[in-house]
Amino acid sequence: METRFAPSASTDNDTLVFAIRTDGVAQLPSHIDMADAARIARFNGECGSLVESFATVEGEVRRVILLGVGGAGESDMEKAGGALVARLLTSGAKQAGIFFEAAGPVAAAAITRLAFGATLRAWRIDKYRTRLPEKQKPTLETLELVSAVECAAEWARLSEVAEGVKFTRELVAEPANIIYPESFVERCRALEPLGVKLTVLDEKEMAELGMGALLGVAQGSVRKPRMLAMEWNGTDDADATPLVLVGKGVTFDTGGISIKPAAGMEDMKWDMGGAGAVAGTLRALAGRKAKARVVGICGLVENMPDGNAQRPGDIVTSMSGQTIEVINTDAEGRLVLCDAMTWAQHIYKPETLIDLATLTGAILVALADQHAGLFTNDDALADSLTAAGASAGDPVWRFPLGEAYDKMINSPIADMKNVGGRFAGSITAAQFLKRFVDDGVKWAHIDIAGMVWADKPGSVWEKGATGYGVRLLDRLVADQFEQ
Repeated sequence: METRFAPSASTDNDTLVFAIRTDGVAQLPSHIDMADAARIARFNGECGSLVESFATVEGEVRRVILLGVGGAGESDMEKAGGALVARLLTSGAKQAGIFFEAAGPVAAAAITRLAFGATLRAWRIDKYRTRLPEKQKPTLETLELVSAVECAAEWARLSEVAEGVKFTRELVAEPANIIYPESFVERCRALEPLGVKLTVLDEKEMAELGMGALLGVAQGSVRKPRMLAMEWNGTDDADATPLVLVGKGVTFDTGGISIKPAAGMEDMKWDMGGAGAVAGTLRALAGRKAKARVVGICGLVENMPDGNAQRPGDIVTSMSGQTIEVINTDAEGRLVLCDAMTWAQHIYKPETLIDLATLTGAILVALADQHAGLFTNDDALADSLTAAGASAGDPVWRFPLGEAYDKMINSPIADMKNVGGRFAGSITAAQFLKRFVDDGVKWAHIDIAGMVWADKPGSVWEKGATGYGVRLLDRLVADQFEQ
């Protein structure tokens, strides 16, 4: 779907959309006779609500839609854009023009957020569907936003963020026979023309560095692990201290020897959602030429249960030198992350490190699919992430850390074990990761297990991969790390 901005409407529009604020129906243009339809539908401009009809306009029958934009703030406009595309995408409409006069003065930032929401909601993955019914195929080709205000600069930025979200969704949605550690790296080669520098470690190089925790997870699979670093530097300083993002990239998770139940295991193709979010964030930052230095690290493995797989009770030695008793091979993400975090700190010397991971089922018990869990050693970083999530539409909720929780992962035979007891599973997982954070480094762990995949459509996504994390991290960089 093409999105464009125009000072006047094209005559090719087969659908006319009028943005209406809450209780603003009386402001409709006089030539649009939809007041009775709005009254019968009890439409009052509530954000995301629609009234649809057909009318003869300039001698042609056209689809006419009243689109509720609430108070016409940025978040309302984004939600409205998503609702509009959800209605029109497969409706038979080809070109829709959106008019804002009836909504009163609307800022360029708000108009572009409507386009942003519409663009995100239009994304789908149909490449494997060879017999899609005609009425389920997308028809909407163009969305034209008719406005006198200049939106080009703001849209240039937001459209690149949208591309980052779509790149993450693509990685997360692909099946595990298509996306595995080596092919994940190859997909990310598409970032190199944008100016992103890629560094890749293979199994031998990771073994030489002592990454026994990550390699222990990978040893049961014929798919070889990879460590991927993606670096974007939009500053004039080659030695600028980078923000480092680390993503869990378990491209398929059977649970290993501690195997998962068969029902629902197909969903574990998205256990690399943290790595997907990091890759999408680098795509967004490079696309919009962010004036910051950011490094994204992805620890990429497949967790399988063959005769060479690690066993419950095995002890592995991490790159940091700390030893780990593997109580449960299905608590593998933290084993991948700890070596990725150690390597990231060793090579890039960050002041701030943020990891994202589909780490625990316990976070869904606590937060369902409404927030990601946030754990951090720095209050200011917590505040910045919370604010960025709220404004960008990727919300987080902070959880506690503490010595009592940390003691729950002490092992009688090694430095630590990879799981605690039955309770506080998300917190003890975070405490595990905290043991691998160097002194003085500001660190945040974001457990996104409830956010990367949706069982039903949302305001700006279809059922499936959501692209969670890209908007959050892009906004954080814009607010806190750009020069």
